[in-house]
Amino acid sequence: MPPPHVRELRALLSHRRRQVSLQTTAKNRLQSVLHRLNLRPPEGDAFAQKQRAWWEALDLSPTERLRVNQDVATLEHIGPQIAAIDAELRRLSTSELWSEQVPYLLQLPGIALLTAMTILSAIGEVTRFPSAKQLVGYAGLGAGVHDSGKTHCDKGITKQGRRDLRYVLIEAARVAVQTHPYWKQAFAQLAKRIGEHKAVVAIARKLLIAIWHVLMAKSADRRADAEQVAYKLMVWAWKLTDEQRGGLSSRQFIRVQLMQLGLGQDLTHITRGGTRRPLATIEEVLALRPELRDPPNTA
Repeated sequence: MPPPHVRELRALLSHRRRQVSLQTTAKNRLQSVLHRLNLRPPEGDAFAQKQRAWWEALDLSPTERLRVNQDVATLEHIGPQIAAIDAELRRLSTSELWSEQVPYLLQLPGIALLTAMTILSAIGEVTRFPSAKQLVGYAGLGAGVHDSGKTHCDKGITKQGRRDLRYVLIEAARVAVQTHPYWKQAFAQLAKRIGEHKAVVAIARKLLIAIWHVLMAKSADRRADAEQVAYKLMVWAWKLTDEQRGGLSSRQFIRVQLMQLGLGQDLTHITRGGTRRPLATIEEVLALRPELRDPPNTA
């Protein structure tokens, strides 16, 4: 039985998945109306609040009008609910129970905050897995084997374990192989031998092994790109309140997380889209957080 804080996080994420599913279903029904009537929606998000008048002006039968109005109302109702859930996940990510582990996951390619919280909720306390192999089996990403008499052959993954963990890892692997040189090269080598679909699953398994190591050792990933990590930390910081950042500015918050990871000592700016955003200096942060003087391990 997982501890209460793990159960609560799992329940919150499960609730979010149900709300997103309802949102997706409503959008699909509205999209089918457009396809059936050969209608082109206005530019931008067809389901945004500003498009409500456009939906209301469509020439529909009374019965179809009822369905469209209710689907649009569903989207207007669920959108804020999902936003509130996401705000609570951001709050939890900076709570004492989770704040130490979140940066170790965000440093890995393909893992954003929602994915990180989903992984943490599924794993719980990582020390309950004595080896990375056991964690891989728990996620259902281990290779299955058919062994009967004289017949012995490898099968696909077992798919026995936490489906939510397996799903987010495969999605993270798809992003990692597009954005990080090491994982891109590893994927290319695997894809030649076993095909792209199986290669993505294999990368997801390798990514989970890396997760086990960084969480167990509480250390930086040796393949981490400091500037990419800093950018992900910046996105995280921008969505937090001042209180959730512990009274730090965004640039100070990013530097604190980098120092705890042991990354980016020489990094002074984050450059994205031609814009250079300065980071707080190590000296500035040490004046506020002198306990950070002891450097962490690097795996």
